[in-house]
Amino acid sequence: MSVIIILLIASITVAALFLIAFLWSVKSGQFEDDFSPSSRILFDDKPTTPTKTK
Repeated sequence: MSVIIILLIASITVAALFLIAFLWSVKSGQFEDDFSPSSRILFDDKPTTPTKTK
C-alpha cells in the first residue's frame, strides 16, 4: 500500500512540473505565432536567377 502512495505522489509531482513548464512557455510567448509556421514551408526558398551555360 505504501508503494501506491509513493507512486501517486511521484506522478502528481511530475504532472505539476509539466503544468508549470507549459504555463511558463505560454507566458513567455512560445505559442504566439500561429500564421508563420504554416506558411513558412511555402516561402522558404528565394527565387534564383537562371545562369547561362556555354
